[in-house]
Amino acid sequence: MIVTRTPFRISLCGGGSDLPAFYEKNGGCVISTTINKYMYITSHPSFDKKTTTLRYSKVESVTDVRKIEHKYFKQCLMDEKLKGIEITSIADVPQGTGLGSSSAFTVGLLNNLKCYKREYVSKGELAKMACELEINKLGNPIGKQDQYAAAYGGLNFYKFNEDGTVDVEPVLLEHDKYKQLEKNLIMLYVGGEHSASAILKEQSKNMVSAKDKEEGQKRIVELTYKLKYELEHSNIDAVGYTLHENWLIKKTLASGISNPQFDKWYNKALKNGALGGKILGAGGSGFFLFYVPEENQAKFRKAMKDLPELDFKFDHTGTIVKFVD
Repeated sequence: MIVTRTPFRISLCGGGSDLPAFYEKNGGCVISTTINKYMYITSHPSFDKKTTTLRYSKVESVTDVRKIEHKYFKQCLMDEKLKGIEITSIADVPQGTGLGSSSAFTVGLLNNLKCYKREYVSKGELAKMACELEINKLGNPIGKQDQYAAAYGGLNFYKFNEDGTVDVEPVLLEHDKYKQLEKNLIMLYVGGEHSASAILKEQSKNMVSAKDKEEGQKRIVELTYKLKYELEHSNIDAVGYTLHENWLIKKTLASGISNPQFDKWYNKALKNGALGGKILGAGGSGFFLFYVPEENQAKFRKAMKDLPELDFKFDHTGTIVKFVD
């Protein structure tokens, strides 16, 4: 049996600039960190060598991998020329909640299957493979940040170059500032699941057809570079102010990112100690991330008690092979 563990991520600034419609023209960048909420993939040879069994939210058992319904499993197994295997996926958090779960699944599955075949691949190679599978082979209108975050782990600055390459640079913080940043970030669950693809497809289209949307995304890129500088100079409160400005711009880039109820919660959070926040992922549902200085958190939690809080810590490892028997 082989078990891989792959982290989910929270994006602090820059989301949307990792879409090809934007970075191929302007370049892009994202600052994100992975957290200790994970996707687990297990695999082992099937007892019946002719049968491939997949266990996720449903169970599939086939003798021909081309008949697999789950498109990620199907594409990965066809690419790796594997069959007669049993695979199970389990996640700490439901999909569609803005934490990059689909890409964490893809990266974790590829890592698992490569280990199954006794083939070594680097974190960079895993990220590239996941992007190729999700964006080019499966045609999902998504960006590249989630695949790289899942593969590398940690608090990083990702630069998306016009030629499609990606540079990965750790954001270096003093240890006490790093731990304080971790404490000052609070995630609240607003419920529901969204179709990130639908929102990102509209956002990509707007980058081409609407000049003001493109200019808004350019401003988000500027904020990301500025946030990198501020973090490296130990100004962690800059995260709160950057989240706020990023959110105000992000809401204008596509319909479905926010709604009146989200705006009501957001304004309430600001009145009770948060410096800024945003809906994670493409928007529309899932988790609100807020930056709240520690001295304001008791007041904040009391005011926002109707929204469940997800306790988390930062992850440092990225995707790993956790167990090989």
